[in-house]
Amino acid sequence: MLQLPKKLKPKHPLASVEESYEYCRQVTAKYSKTFYLGTLLMPKEKRKAIWAIYVWCRRTDELVDGPQAKFTTPETLDLWETQLESVFDGQPIDDPDVALVDTLNRFPMDIQPFRDMIAGQRMDLYRNRYDTFEELNLYCYRVAGTVGLMSSAVLGVDDRNLSAPWNRQSIIIPEEEAIALGIANQLTNILRDVGEDIDRNRIYLPLEDLAQFNYTEEDLLNKVIDDRWYNLMKFEIQRARKYYVDAERGIRALNPDGRWPVWTALMLYQGILDVIEKNNYDVFNRRAFVPTPNKMLYLPVAWLRAQAL
Repeated sequence: MLQLPKKLKPKHPLASVEESYEYCRQVTAKYSKTFYLGTLLMPKEKRKAIWAIYVWCRRTDELVDGPQAKFTTPETLDLWETQLESVFDGQPIDDPDVALVDTLNRFPMDIQPFRDMIAGQRMDLYRNRYDTFEELNLYCYRVAGTVGLMSSAVLGVDDRNLSAPWNRQSIIIPEEEAIALGIANQLTNILRDVGEDIDRNRIYLPLEDLAQFNYTEEDLLNKVIDDRWYNLMKFEIQRARKYYVDAERGIRALNPDGRWPVWTALMLYQGILDVIEKNNYDVFNRRAFVPTPNKMLYLPVAWLRAQAL
């Protein structure tokens, strides 16, 4: 559980860089097994950087979704943003910050996506319903699309063919595609976790979508599964898959050593949607996940796509 210091004074002594990265590795492996598998396909320095980013994002999320979330206030998030600024200034406050400071030195990136993620947590403080997909899309960008931007700074773009003067203006920075992948992942999370979220009185499915299929909020709270629910879920899954398709276009622009892990992560997460379908859209009583043997089957396909696409 994240404990924010009352005053932003560095803990002493802080962990070493190696100890901090190892902590980040362990947290990633424990809490996001699918994501962790994808990182193992990256070069060592890049995978370590992604672990550091993941842990910062998880700690941020825990402020509003963790065991002590009921004590989180807007002031808590203000303090967390101040700690973020300290990290970007090269001054870690606690042990996990040490790895992130090192990551920022190795892979310079903009602070704004980190700020935007904190803004997403602010949304969770005061709202538990979304009327329109436009509102939900903003939330998804803030809490997940931002992760795509952070990760892209580590993965880097392929500029091997840009040495010729006539190519120097053609470099592609796949920011929109990186955001699309983050949004696709978050929409997948939302569909997988519908049952868990309503138990916390949170509904992320846009209320306008429920109305479109004549499925009420009361139906959702009562976990009603019928033709209306099937059609609503089919609609939501189709929308999520469109974001995955949009994301795919940006993978070819990445450095070659980043394409295989990104394809793998994309396919593994997209596979959750397939499991939801196989479970007949019952996300209330059955948690959708890709079994480990099935995950292994994705690896060669992802490798081929990384080479050919």
